Formats: sequence, C-alpha cells, structure tokens
Amino acid sequence: MADIISIDKKLDLAKDKKSALIRRRKVLAVQKVFQCTHCALKCEKCGTQIEQDPEIGAKHRRDLRVPYNFCQACSEEYREYIERLKGKGDSDCYWHNEAWIDAWTKWIQYQSSVDRYIKSKEFKKLLDELKQTKPV
Repeated sequence: MADIISIDKKLDLAKDKKSALIRRRKVLAVQKVFQCTHCALKCEKCGTQIEQDPEIGAKHRRDLRVPYNFCQACSEEYREYIERLKGKGDSDCYWHNEAWIDAWTKWIQYQSSVDRYIKSKEFKKLLDELKQTKPV
C-alpha cells in the first residue's frame, strides 16, 4: 500500500506539465514572429546582413521611399518594382518580367499579412498574457 500514488498529485503534475507546454508554445510563437520578421540587422527580403557604410556612420540610413529594411540590392529592386508598376523602369533589365513582378507582389502581400497578424487582437492578447506571467 506504500506505493499508492495520490490521484490529486498526479492530476496536478499533469496540469503543470500542460501549462508549461502551452507557455513554451506561446513564447515560441512570439519569438518566431519577432526574430524572423523584424531583425534590424538583416534584409527583410533576402536575409543577408545589412552592410554598414563607414561614411554614413554607425546607423544604416534607409531610403525613405522604401518602407522595408532592405540591403542595397533589394532596395534597388524594390524601387525598380515600383517603377515597373507605374509603367516605367529600366527596359535593359529584361529579367524583371511578369513573374518577377508577381514574386514581389506576393512578398509584399505576405509582409502585409504578417503585419495584420501582429496587430490582431489575439496576438496582442498573447503578448499581454506573456507580460503578466512569470518566466519559465
């Protein structure tokens, strides 16, 4: 009879494990969004590290016409994409075809989707819950 395990203790332990698992999932969900989409040191499109120009100073100065944190190459491509949408652009860049425009359009739609997710009431609720609970 000494080996009898209390059912209450067993239920509490299972509840604690489930609670810890849910918390880890919440933390990972938030980490994933911010680490994968909002790193200030990498290009949002291609993921390469953004180079620092010593003549500009320590901070990377973004082109105000480009609403994303891009490396120089992606920034130029974005501006070319906008020009192509206006019916202009460099005609020598024949590879900037309809499929290229479609890829840029879908990438921008994806970014908008991520932004909407971050601004959703459910994601904000998740952030509030994580702020209120103690770290595991």
